[in-house]
Amino acid sequence: MASSTRNGEPHEEEIRLWREDDWWVAKDVETGVTSQGESRAAALDNLDEAVALHEGEIGREPTDEELRELGIDPEDNTTDDGAPPDVLN
Repeated sequence: MASSTRNGEPHEEEIRLWREDDWWVAKDVETGVTSQGESRAAALDNLDEAVALHEGEIGREPTDEELRELGIDPEDNTTDDGAPPDVLN
């Protein structure tokens, strides 16, 4: 397992990679972010992007105009503070 620092603090980075049927699944253990791909390399590339999105390193919030173009009322585009459904736990 590799050791590195994040924000000046040491931490362990661990990625788990396994095959499910025709797909490779990759999980970043620290963040809990999981992605998949048709090859090991694709799963890891997708995981890198998903973790960067999770960490706010890439991506952005959609504008109200973009939401309206997709038929979404910005007033209804809120995050629920309640517990996630059991299937997501």
